[in-house]
Amino acid sequence: MGASLSPRSAQVIDLETVRKRHQAQQQLVRLAPELDGLEMLYQLEANTETCYAIPILAWGLNQDGSIVGLVPWMATLTPCQRINSQENGCFIGYRDPETEEIFTTPPEHKHDELLAAATYFEYEASNGITLIQQLPDTQGTHALCMDTPDAPWQMKPVHGWSLYSDGSIDALLADEEQVTMTPVLLGDDCLYSARARHPRLYFFQRHIAGRILEEDPATLEALALIAVPPS
Repeated sequence: MGASLSPRSAQVIDLETVRKRHQAQQQLVRLAPELDGLEMLYQLEANTETCYAIPILAWGLNQDGSIVGLVPWMATLTPCQRINSQENGCFIGYRDPETEEIFTTPPEHKHDELLAAATYFEYEASNGITLIQQLPDTQGTHALCMDTPDAPWQMKPVHGWSLYSDGSIDALLADEEQVTMTPVLLGDDCLYSARARHPRLYFFQRHIAGRILEEDPATLEALALIAVPPS
């Protein structure tokens, strides 16, 4: 006589827990500046025959040991692999402008550098969010700061970037009224975290910021499409 088959209990999968675990693995734990001019390449959906390049600001080490290039992009310092927008651009790889080599994975020497630094500067976990690291901005990045829809925008140079224990990154801006010495350096009392004062931020490369400050018509028209919400 055959044994009766009992149905197996259905496995319950907590998708929220899986999502949080994945996010934790992608959490940044260490930064290293890019000082050799390596670039990020991206394409626009409207013109896939052309590649555009912007300099990489830094490299980041994730909790899971993976390495990502980081560029000021739209509202934050963004991992290159997350740039995937039909309107604003899609990441396709990295480029060494000196050799014109194109590659899709971060350079091995940055992987070694970040792992060694993370091991040396190992931080103990705490209940609150704490500052882990600060990097100076070496590319002339500017932040377009918009406090309220009716208030005039401000274009301010970014002096540095702060990495926190929850993996978040914030820009460091200067309160001009508090500047007592120039150039402004990390650690100066005049610096403040951008998101502490400005609810809306957009980051731009130095040459784009220059066009905005010069009120170039084409640049201002493009800016209005991304920075001004539709009425």
